[in-house]
Amino acid sequence: MSTENELFSAVDALLEQVAQDDLPVPAERKRLREAAGLSQAQIAKALDARREAVGNWETGRTEPRPPKRAAYARLLEGLAQRFPVPAADAPLAPPAPVVPEAFTGPVPEPVPAPVTAVPASRPATSASSTTRPSATSRRPGAKKAVAKKTATTAAVDPRFENGPLAVVDVDADGQVFAYCVGGLVLDVPAKSIPALVDWTMAEARLGQARLHRNGRDADPILVLTASALERYGLPIALSDQERQAGRLPAGHKVVKQIERAGLQLTQRGFGPWARLYRDPEGSRRRCVQLCLLPWNALDAREWDKKDDPQLPTMHPADLARYLGLYAARVTTPRGSTATTGLELMTALRPPTRAEKNPATGEFERAFNADALTAVYDVVECEVPDEHPVLKGKFARHHQRTAAEMLMEEPYDWCRPLTDEECANPYLVVVDINMSFAAAANGLVVGLNGPTHLTGNPRFDTSLPGSWLVDLSHVNLSRVDVGGRTVDGDRLPSPFTPKGHRPEGPAWYATPTVQYAVELGFDVAPIEAYVRTQTGRYLDPWYKRLRDAYVETMADLGVTTSLTGSEFLDAMARRKQVDPTMALLETAVKATAKGAIGKLRQRSRGQVPYYEPYPALARETWRPDIRAAVLASQRVGIHRKLMKTAAAAGLYPVAIGTDAIVYPSPGPSPLDVLPVTDEGKPVPGGFRLGVSPGMVKWQGTQTVLWAEQQFEEAGGVFNLSNLIKNDPTAGEGE
Repeated sequence: MSTENELFSAVDALLEQVAQDDLPVPAERKRLREAAGLSQAQIAKALDARREAVGNWETGRTEPRPPKRAAYARLLEGLAQRFPVPAADAPLAPPAPVVPEAFTGPVPEPVPAPVTAVPASRPATSASSTTRPSATSRRPGAKKAVAKKTATTAAVDPRFENGPLAVVDVDADGQVFAYCVGGLVLDVPAKSIPALVDWTMAEARLGQARLHRNGRDADPILVLTASALERYGLPIALSDQERQAGRLPAGHKVVKQIERAGLQLTQRGFGPWARLYRDPEGSRRRCVQLCLLPWNALDAREWDKKDDPQLPTMHPADLARYLGLYAARVTTPRGSTATTGLELMTALRPPTRAEKNPATGEFERAFNADALTAVYDVVECEVPDEHPVLKGKFARHHQRTAAEMLMEEPYDWCRPLTDEECANPYLVVVDINMSFAAAANGLVVGLNGPTHLTGNPRFDTSLPGSWLVDLSHVNLSRVDVGGRTVDGDRLPSPFTPKGHRPEGPAWYATPTVQYAVELGFDVAPIEAYVRTQTGRYLDPWYKRLRDAYVETMADLGVTTSLTGSEFLDAMARRKQVDPTMALLETAVKATAKGAIGKLRQRSRGQVPYYEPYPALARETWRPDIRAAVLASQRVGIHRKLMKTAAAAGLYPVAIGTDAIVYPSPGPSPLDVLPVTDEGKPVPGGFRLGVSPGMVKWQGTQTVLWAEQQFEEAGGVFNLSNLIKNDPTAGEGE
């Protein structure tokens, strides 16, 4: 006679067997989770799975396996009963109250009349392609994954149903077309730039919905090709004087057309990224941004392959796909990748919101506590040399010391190889994926202005800011790590970018001083500038870029489930899988790196030394936050260096930004990165993988080659960024 538990086990086994094919389609899985207000992390925790696995189930990239599949099916079945698919003829929700855009963003507007599309039967030709896709079908050969995303109209805002942007091109017959995401092509009737802008605002249905409920919708982007520039009376290339000014002169005929049409330009004028707008209609914003491709609006160092540019000859449909995917996964481009990355921070953490005054019934501006909301006083030690606050402080050409300036920068360190290390035939370089973004994850930063602490204040790890402290007493020559002694003389100091031991009092960001405490040393600050209002401001920014990077790499065949040789093989062939996706990978990485640098943007010669320059007027000009991220990145590397040295007696010989060079008996990272007895990566050390913070292979050279480089240079220098499998990769990549 079977017991009750045995019967239940048999029933569960049957349910699991039935559940093998009893899962809704991937899009429905995501809808059910979002309808229930659950995160992927919550579901992953309940099912004892990884968050990335749940994301893959929702995109259809992978399917759950037993026993998780049965539990996942049961969860979805329960959610489907609670949140059935809405009926097609269900009444619409009541409209939201009108909120002034100055406080939040534009509210949904009435859907305009249908835009005129290119008839499917019209044969059209172009210099770059003999066949154009029809208005009602996708481009032949387009990936199915893209088609699925663009075809899911349930989640598409009707105001922006044609996507965030369009590439405007002209065929051999003089017909103007706008290539949108998903292979859609629109007929453009506009005969001038003002008419093109008005057509975009009135009919094109381009733009992107806000990323945060208190934010603003993104303005539509029109990317103009060389043929489009010629069609609308614009030069194919700027003159030297115009390039230096960054805009067309005020007397140019197109600028005069814009003025006569009543359109306005921002102070940047009509340059590679021109923003044209009319006064808002109520709460509706009326603005269009032009991206002029031949004017180097999409810099090849960020958006393209710098040694072999692809964008100038890319078909408009492919360019629309590339930029459309970037907009969907990151945000609508706003200029350089650095500028776009900084705008992404603000889009995800808007400084203000609309708050209704109960007394008057009117909406008033309120500030969000988790955002950067104002321009605060600066601190002398945190600003670059040309900042106005330093005027008259130092003699001309004075080089500030670490006791006068916060020098939190990435590693630039190298040392001679020992005789034992020279016995290894190879130098293998591993590179940290999106290291600055990974360092920002979970980092507590200051959100308000500085508070000056004097009189030897006590160090408080919870207060982000800058501390003047003497760390020269910290001796890392012999450090105990997990019961093993590490030779710290073969490692760089974690307290200076050059890896040298500090020589006296110096300014440090909180993460650096915190690491000294973590290592067991006493610290005695002399003074400090701290921020008392704190928060993890960069967390949503990191998560957005992390997801964009991981999803893009998965499209290239590099998934989070790959390890060891599988991962290395997938990385080696990824750029041949899809050239467009390879460009997207580059753009996402440049966005993460550039945005951190933009937090302390320096003067680019716009004004004389010590005079205010435009970047200083931004709430996001925060050199203290940049310093905290770079400090976190550097000490994070040192922490892993210590773990690796303790586990395997393995020491680096050079570090450049986030590229670490190790002597190795073989040419592969698998020959040098240590593993446990079970074959798993050493806990706390470097681990091969695609996620931010994990490492990939950058390149391999011989020790003989390195010694030859040192001999030719007359000494030891940092060769980390000379060892690359891909010479076109950027520094640290």
